[in-house]
Amino acid sequence: MSGQYWKQVHARGLAVPEDRPLEDLTAELTRMLGDPDPELRDGTACPALTTWIGRGVYDDLLVGLGDGIAAGLGVGVGEVGTDTVLRRSCSARVLAACLERDNEHALVPAGKILEWGDRVATWLLREQDTRGFVPGRGWAHAVANGADALGALARSPHLGTPELTVVLDVVADRVLMPVEHLFVNGEPDRLAGATMAVLRRDRVPLQVLEPWIARLAVSAASRATYDDRDPHLAGGNAEAFLRALHLQLALAPHPPEVRSDLLLVVVDALRHTNPSLAATGASAPV
Repeated sequence: MSGQYWKQVHARGLAVPEDRPLEDLTAELTRMLGDPDPELRDGTACPALTTWIGRGVYDDLLVGLGDGIAAGLGVGVGEVGTDTVLRRSCSARVLAACLERDNEHALVPAGKILEWGDRVATWLLREQDTRGFVPGRGWAHAVANGADALGALARSPHLGTPELTVVLDVVADRVLMPVEHLFVNGEPDRLAGATMAVLRRDRVPLQVLEPWIARLAVSAASRATYDDRDPHLAGGNAEAFLRALHLQLALAPHPPEVRSDLLLVVVDALRHTNPSLAATGASAPV
C-alpha cells in the first residue's frame, strides 16, 4: 500500500482500518520494520504495531504475533553496516511491546515468555552492528532497543531469581563485548534501565550483585595499549554503564530495596575506575 494510506491511518489516531483484513495489515507492517526509509519504519510501522498491541488489538493473537516478530531478530544477524540491522532492531522494539502487554494482562504462557526472552538474549549477544544513528536511515539502535526488550522481560512475573540473574549476565556480557566504537547514543543508559527493571523486582540478592559489579569494574578500569585505536575502547562502555547505573540508582523514584547498599558498591567501583578523583590535586589521566 502507499505511504499515503498509512498517513491517513495515523491521521485517524491509528484506528485499525476496516477495509483490509488485520492479517494483511500486520504482514505489511512487519515487512516495513526493515524498511530503510525511517518515515515508514519508525514513523509508521513501529508506532502502528506497538499502539495496536497496547490497545489489545492482538490480545487473542499475541503468541503468534510475538513468534512472527521474534523471527525478525535473526534476519541478517552478524552483518555489519547493512540495512538488515533495522529489521532486527525494530523487531526488538515490537517484541518488547508484546512482553509488556503480557506483563499487564497475562496473555501468554510462561514457557513462551521464556522462549522469547531466550531469543532476545541470544540475538543481542550475537548482534555485531552497534550503530546508533545512521545518516539517511535514521535510528538503528540495536543495543538500545535490545536493552529495552530485556527490561520488559525482567518485569515479567514469569521470571524468578535464576532468570533475572541471567538477564543481568546478558547485560554485562553485552557491555563487555569488544567494540570498534564506543556507545555514544544512550546505550549505557538503556542497559542501565534494563538493570533497574531487574533490581526493582527485589529478587536478586546483594551477594549476587556485588561480584556482578566487580566484573564490570575490572573492565572499566582497563586501558589498552593500542597504537592505532582508541585505548578507551577496552573499558569505556563499562565505565559509561557504571556511571549510568549510579545515576539511575541515585535518582530512581521507585528504588529497589538494595539501593543504599548497592550504591555504595557502585561508588566504590567508580572510585576504583577513576583513581585520579580520589587524589587531591591529581591530574586527569591521558
